[in-house]
Amino acid sequence: MNVHHTYALTSRIDTNRFLRRWTSLSRTAFFSAILLSDITIVVTMACLTGVAYHLVVYGVVGDLMTFLEVGLVSAVVFVIPNLFRGDYVLSNFFTFRPRRSLQLWSVTFICLLALGFLAQISVVYSRGWMILYYCSTICVLLGLRYLFVRATVIGSRFGLISSQRIFLFGTGRHVEDFITRYQPRTLGVNVVGCHFLTPVDPAAPDQVQRQTLARDLDAAIASARILEPEAIFLVMPWSATETINRCAEALLKLPVEIHLGAEHILDRFEHVQLSKFGSMASLQLTRMPLSRVERFEKRAFDLLFASVALIVLTPVLAAAALLIKLDSAGPVFFLQHRYGFNQKPFRIIKFRTMRTLDDGPVIDQAKRDDPRVTRVGAWLRRWNLDELPQLFNVIKGDMSLVGPRPHALSHDREYERRIALYARRHNVKPGITGWAQIHGLRGETDTDEKMEQRVEHDLYYIDNWWLGLDLQIMIRTVLSPTSYRNAY
Repeated sequence: MNVHHTYALTSRIDTNRFLRRWTSLSRTAFFSAILLSDITIVVTMACLTGVAYHLVVYGVVGDLMTFLEVGLVSAVVFVIPNLFRGDYVLSNFFTFRPRRSLQLWSVTFICLLALGFLAQISVVYSRGWMILYYCSTICVLLGLRYLFVRATVIGSRFGLISSQRIFLFGTGRHVEDFITRYQPRTLGVNVVGCHFLTPVDPAAPDQVQRQTLARDLDAAIASARILEPEAIFLVMPWSATETINRCAEALLKLPVEIHLGAEHILDRFEHVQLSKFGSMASLQLTRMPLSRVERFEKRAFDLLFASVALIVLTPVLAAAALLIKLDSAGPVFFLQHRYGFNQKPFRIIKFRTMRTLDDGPVIDQAKRDDPRVTRVGAWLRRWNLDELPQLFNVIKGDMSLVGPRPHALSHDREYERRIALYARRHNVKPGITGWAQIHGLRGETDTDEKMEQRVEHDLYYIDNWWLGLDLQIMIRTVLSPTSYRNAY
């Protein structure tokens, strides 16, 4: 019996060592594959696009050495930040995140142009070739990223790929809830084993509780030494501070990471992280909606495009003002109080499209065929031209070109009482257009469901902002028929 037991134990240890080595090997192979594929794509696309463009436009192959040099410089600039940010780690390839690659490739392209300018060799770059190189390479890079993500997900389902091998230690209910909630295998996490805490009557003497916990820890440590996980997760209520302290102290005997399993509240927040200020530590649930750098980028973008738009659209503004004046009595512009960033009120500027100038505690929303709307006002609303004076609000800093649309103060107060997280819309500056508007979510919000849809889209914009998203929204605002839906 002892011989059989020894053989089974030895076999189990060998199996776990094989699995651990296979996991390590698969991660190394994955890291190498994605790194080499990025370098290969960036360099190859530089040569292919350079040759193709010069053959079509000039009828010659072009300077292959120049294309190769551009590709190598681009590859270095693109790959090094990925290495430092840990973007080639296997755990990043269980979900498709095109934004990160698109941002980094855009930065790479800007750096490439800057290097060419500083080295006074940019004149040898064909603008047509560079545009072709930029667009075609990002398409291939994103396509490859998607294929790697699909391969990673499929491989994890069959146990061929694992980003980490973990061992669970905690109460039976919490361990079961942990596995049900997170489905570790879908995240590339392989649960190699677990040990349940023995239930103890809370009224039992402290000595009995300590002895029971000590036996559980001894058994868990013995099991973990055989299974050789890379991390142990303590899955128990955070209120059990004494138990957590004793577990963490005992598990320090093992060469593993020790993690405290997340409470339910953390699932609500996407950017949870541990922050340290000297000796003071805190669990950060959310981050600022926009960092200092992102606020600078967005403000510079707003000032540049709003200034250009005001110059280009001056004849349109003048024509609209004249038509309003000829069509009905009253001022050309309509000013109304709205809430801006952090619920600070400001006066929004619009072309007057109604015969009334409501700005009080009770304001009726515009409806289809609203009798208050003038003839010129209806046409201006139909094509969103009544919003153009808000470019002055953007220049002033009250608004942004893109963001959640501001509502009248009375509507804000009402919906803040009725819709959860409505006030989060004020965590960024309001915009002339937004993510909700280009999806047709505009016009009258006569039901809570309509406003909830709009809020959902606004919060998505806040949580997923980047400069390219603003540019995309602005283009779709002008070109997409959906953005003109429900405009009345």
